Amino acid sequence: MPHTAMSESSRKYWAVVPAAGIGRRMGSSTPKQYLELDGKAVIAHTLERLSHHPAIAGIVVALAPNDPWWPQLNLELPIPVEHVTGGEERCHSVCHALAALEARGAGEDWVLVHDAARPCVRKDDLQRLIAAVDDEAGGLLAVPVRDTMKQADGDGRVAKTRDRSGLWHALTPQLFRVAALHAALAEAIDAGELVTDESAAMERAGHHPRLVEGHADNIKITRPEDLPLAEFFLRHQAGEVTTRTLSGLEDGG
Repeated sequence: MPHTAMSESSRKYWAVVPAAGIGRRMGSSTPKQYLELDGKAVIAHTLERLSHHPAIAGIVVALAPNDPWWPQLNLELPIPVEHVTGGEERCHSVCHALAALEARGAGEDWVLVHDAARPCVRKDDLQRLIAAVDDEAGGLLAVPVRDTMKQADGDGRVAKTRDRSGLWHALTPQLFRVAALHAALAEAIDAGELVTDESAAMERAGHHPRLVEGHADNIKITRPEDLPLAEFFLRHQAGEVTTRTLSGLEDGG
């Protein structure tokens, strides 16, 4: 039977999944987290990945008000999952989920905040992040920028080429203390700054989160072409894609 309520736990790590967005860039009437991916909803893959990490005690999902898709999921997960009502922006949704964790006395625990539309996150990347972050600054999965970076002007033309050294693509999960992140997000929201990730809130509060290199296949599904790519990555991770297939892709075949 699936877990439906979260009990008190002495475990140190929790996960928060903001899932109240509608994903306008997908061009679908169904939010991207509920689109089908390799036989199940995107968010189902995501929650399975998180729930099977032995350090994570439970998951809080922030949903849109009156979400009609969530009740249709047939989740069979090994840890408790509960949901809260999300907010207008990601930062509001994460704040609501963190408030639920603080209300049960988990303020000094750690929380991994992960995008609902990143179903390909690897267990070893989760473990690498948990192992690497041991101070109040927290940390996040990321990958170094490998492409040449261009800055646009207001007319859609190149204004300048940016030095890519030291630049990283931020991924999720992002790992912080529950209470510290809650306070940092609340302060940013009160100041009218709708930060787009948790690290930005912690940076604003004076912290310098640790960058932990993850795999580039931890993609965020935002456009229609991302779905077949995510399916390919899931099958590759499961060993269903042959070396010959990968070689053909690299060769353009």
